[in-house]
Amino acid sequence: MPEAPKVPAQYHCAMVTGATSGIGKAVVLALRDAGLQVIAVGRSPTALAELASKQGVEVVQADVRDTEAFAAVLARYPVDVLVNNAGVLSTRAAFQEMAPSEIDNMFDINLKAPLHLTRQVVPRMIARGYGHLFFIGSSAGRAPHPGAAVYGASKAGISLFCDALRCDLLGSGVRVTEIAPGRVQTQLYKTAMGMQAAGAELYDGYESIMPEDIATLLLAALSLPQQVDVSRLEVFPTAQAVGGGRMVKTCV
Repeated sequence: MPEAPKVPAQYHCAMVTGATSGIGKAVVLALRDAGLQVIAVGRSPTALAELASKQGVEVVQADVRDTEAFAAVLARYPVDVLVNNAGVLSTRAAFQEMAPSEIDNMFDINLKAPLHLTRQVVPRMIARGYGHLFFIGSSAGRAPHPGAAVYGASKAGISLFCDALRCDLLGSGVRVTEIAPGRVQTQLYKTAMGMQAAGAELYDGYESIMPEDIATLLLAALSLPQQVDVSRLEVFPTAQAVGGGRMVKTCV
């Protein structure tokens, strides 16, 4: 069995948003197992209590839109790795049928919150001369998906932001990586569809990417030598066409 990737020695502390389930939780555990101190940010007290019981994990109950909530935490912990994972798909309705509040909600959580948190973390990374910023994007930000006009727009914003941020950080030693997956088996569709409906329509009979797969990719990018920056990882289930236009069932 191959050895797990080894994280460069200068990385000691990571912060992960949306840490209580799915990709976020898998990333928290992977980084913890790699030897980092991990700050897990989420809203569910029960899920956070479970993470808090694990050695090497500190939890913060906060809404990512509340930028003030992070100031005290960032003052105590020198965050070397930031994983902007928290995201929401509040509806799968056609754009013309969406409530204005849903538009605001998705942009506030999916785009504005990662930018504000990154703005708080980056100056200290630049001062140290190293750091790694991860953004969990989506194939919906790279190609059109029905019922995801606003969600896709928010993720497209993340994608372009990553490219532009990398330009601003050239020479600083701070790396920027976007991970843009196709269908991952998470609770993203819970709000829009309900878990039972999401399972029946999106997952039953399909072989999806699992959250642990994304955590493995993230750890691999983090573990590369400092002079190597993986700018974007686009990853799809083997049974899903690039762009997400078509996915086939692989089991019955």
